[in-house]
Parts: sequence; C-alpha cells; structure tokens
Amino acid sequence: MTDTSTTLPDGQALPDGQALAALIAGKLCHDFISPAGAITSGLDLLKDPSAQDMRDDAMGLIEASAKKMVALVSFARVAFGAATSAERFSGAELGELVAGLTEGGRATLSWTAEDASYSKAQSRALVNLAYLTMAALPSGGTATVSTRRDDGDLIIEGNAEGNRARLKGEAVAGLAGQPLSEGLPGQWIQPYWLWLTAHDAGGSLDVRTEEGRVILTVRMPN
Repeated sequence: MTDTSTTLPDGQALPDGQALAALIAGKLCHDFISPAGAITSGLDLLKDPSAQDMRDDAMGLIEASAKKMVALVSFARVAFGAATSAERFSGAELGELVAGLTEGGRATLSWTAEDASYSKAQSRALVNLAYLTMAALPSGGTATVSTRRDDGDLIIEGNAEGNRARLKGEAVAGLAGQPLSEGLPGQWIQPYWLWLTAHDAGGSLDVRTEEGRVILTVRMPN
C-alpha cells in the first residue's frame, strides 16, 4: 500500500499509514477475541471436575471455535496482509476463504466468480467485497459475488438481495473513501480498506443502493 496520508477538499484528513495499521489491528483483535474466548471457556470446562457431564459440549465448543479462528486467520492473511509467498490466487481458493468465514450466517453466499488467476491486489479486493456484500444482509438473503473481464479491466461485483439489505453509515463513508465522522471505527475500516485497495491499484469502487438491494462494484486493471 502507498502512503495513505490524504486531505480531502473540505479539509478532513484520512488516516496515515500508522493510524491505518492501528485500526486494522484493532478490528482483527475484535474478530479474534470471540473464538479465542470460546476456546478458553471450553478448556476451562474440561478442567472442571464438577462439569465432566459437559465434556462433549466443551469439545464441540472448542472444535467449532478453533475452526472459526482458522477461517478468520486464513481470510485476514489475504484480505489485510501479504498472505503467502504466492503472487496469485485462484477463484476457487478465494471462494473457499469467504465461504469458511461466512458459514453459519443468515445470508447465503452465491460464489460465481471466474475460477481464473487473480493478483494479490485483485484477491484482496475480491474477498473484502464479498465479505461486505454478505454483511449488507443482516436479516438474510442472497449475496452473489461475480467477476468478469471488460476492456482489459477486471470487474468484481457483489449483489446483496434480501429484506432490509442495507449499508451502515460507517460502511457508506468508508466505501466512499471518506473519514469516519461518527460511529464505530471497526465498522468503517474494512469498507475504507476496500476503497483504498481499489484506488491504490488504479481502479474504482461504485456503490448503489435501492430497496432490498445493495450493489458493490470494483473495477481494477487486469
């Protein structure tokens, strides 16, 4: 990523690199604490002599929470970090990352992205867009994620359809590349990170909302 120190025309400042890193670290800690705490609770039950009748429940809690933690880490390595030494990822790999993270949620993921090869920047945009498309369906629905090629560019689209499909105010600001004026930083940083990823690669991000539908579209150089 390039230096993120930016001043908007109205004088509002976007976070610099250090502030951005702190916000991302804070979000990751928030995401990790729930499954990590659940694993600890399960281990405590296993060690409690008076709770041996709950041993199966404890093991189930540990197993489910460990699976969630692995899914979070695997997703974060691509969505926020450099991931592995691999320079490109397949559509199938990225679909598995998103499915593993969103499994068990109210919304259904329809992954129709091409099983092509994506660069690190394209992969980062694709998985973050997919996650935010799912997040736009708090009451359930279908999140369709697709890709296509157009005049040498890669088009990534997330289509969230369902009752109460919406974007929170923090997400609207982040997706527009705007600083957070109010609300929770943890709900702003990932949308902003998607905007920054698209623009750093010389691309663009478009957001459309209508009754029961939210559409996120990223165009990036192929």
